[in-house]
Amino acid sequence: MNKINYRSELEKCIKKLSDNQCRLFLHSCCAPCSSYTIEYLSQYFKITLFYYNPNIAPDEEYRHRVEEIKRFVAEFKTKHPVTLIEGEYDPKKFYDVARGLENEPEGGARCRKCFELRLAESARLAKELNCEYFTTTLTISPMKNAQVLNEVVQEQCDIYGIKRLPSDFKKKGGYKRSIQLWAEYNLYRQNYCGCVYSRRDAEKRDAEKRDVEARCRSA
Repeated sequence: MNKINYRSELEKCIKKLSDNQCRLFLHSCCAPCSSYTIEYLSQYFKITLFYYNPNIAPDEEYRHRVEEIKRFVAEFKTKHPVTLIEGEYDPKKFYDVARGLENEPEGGARCRKCFELRLAESARLAKELNCEYFTTTLTISPMKNAQVLNEVVQEQCDIYGIKRLPSDFKKKGGYKRSIQLWAEYNLYRQNYCGCVYSRRDAEKRDAEKRDVEARCRSA
């Protein structure tokens, strides 16, 4: 099966837009990932940014990320307006969908269930607010599978009768630009995706790295 170039599909979609500014409902995972995505898409859309991430743990981490996205949206100047909505923070919803998948590797079945949870609620609200298009900032991450994310977004768009905006925001320097904006705006950048399981795996990787470095120094 041929691999789809979602960045190319995104650009084709944008070229077909009418002169009237369409409304885009954009699910946000964090401020650093949202930075370039907002910069790029706000040239073409009126954006409703939806911060909905019940997977994030602990509570203090969630609040820290919320405050950073609020600060960035308030400080960042855009051609067209960006409105931020914070969704309900109910971690139980995440633990319910992750049950039985706690030991899945990062990017596996647990992650897909997490995407489905967050993007289903996002698509539901996008329809309620009469937004024409819907997508997520998640595809800017090199650690996320753009094909899986586009599939999940399409599934929800089919359910709610809205248009999917194809996305692979890391392409064409998107991820690099997000790093530049992160530094420019001094954004908080976490070292794990968000859930307790990704934090567990990140801590394990860090411990293994420290062990290797220690053995190298003692060799």
